[in-house]
Amino acid sequence: MVIIVVCIVALASCGEQKEHTAPAIHDRDSVSMMTSCGVNTLISDSGVIKYRIVTERWEVNTVRNPSRWIFEKGVFFEQFDEKFHVQSYIQADTAYYYDQKKLWELRSRVSVLTKDGLKFNSEELFWDEAEHELYSNKPSKLVTPERTLEGTYFRSDERMTNYYVSNTSGSFEKGQLSSDGDTITTAPDTVKATVRLQTKPQRRLRDK
Repeated sequence: MVIIVVCIVALASCGEQKEHTAPAIHDRDSVSMMTSCGVNTLISDSGVIKYRIVTERWEVNTVRNPSRWIFEKGVFFEQFDEKFHVQSYIQADTAYYYDQKKLWELRSRVSVLTKDGLKFNSEELFWDEAEHELYSNKPSKLVTPERTLEGTYFRSDERMTNYYVSNTSGSFEKGQLSSDGDTITTAPDTVKATVRLQTKPQRRLRDK
């Protein structure tokens, strides 16, 4: 999994559009500090292009509590190797980044491909950069070259090399019924229940 550090020097602003909308209840909270459209930006690290971010609309709102970046029309991230080949990607229909909490909230048709070939799909994924972990309380599907797993709770390190899936179903290759990465799939029910108690709250962060 990629830790994305985006440094923006300049982004094109949205063109003026006439919209017929009702006035906001809280005008101050609804004002974004920056709104950019048609973003397709390459990001370099030590002089080497390593990342791409693509989104139709990007808003930065530092007034709302908590402050956030808003990608309500989808977002797509890519990571490249030194030869500019795609190593991994993340995409979702909607995304929010709570900059003060260092927390990503991805919603609707979330899809991840890691450089090790693991594919992840769900309707929800949280990425806690401070804790270096990913988690989802929605049904999730993981596909690797050795197995396919589906479960109702997912938790992983941010590189998706060590992960836990509870209430699982799926198919396995012979000799692949257990591993360091998903020992919870074969653990007793009492252990699974203990892990489920550690899940994060399901409701989204709400404005104050």
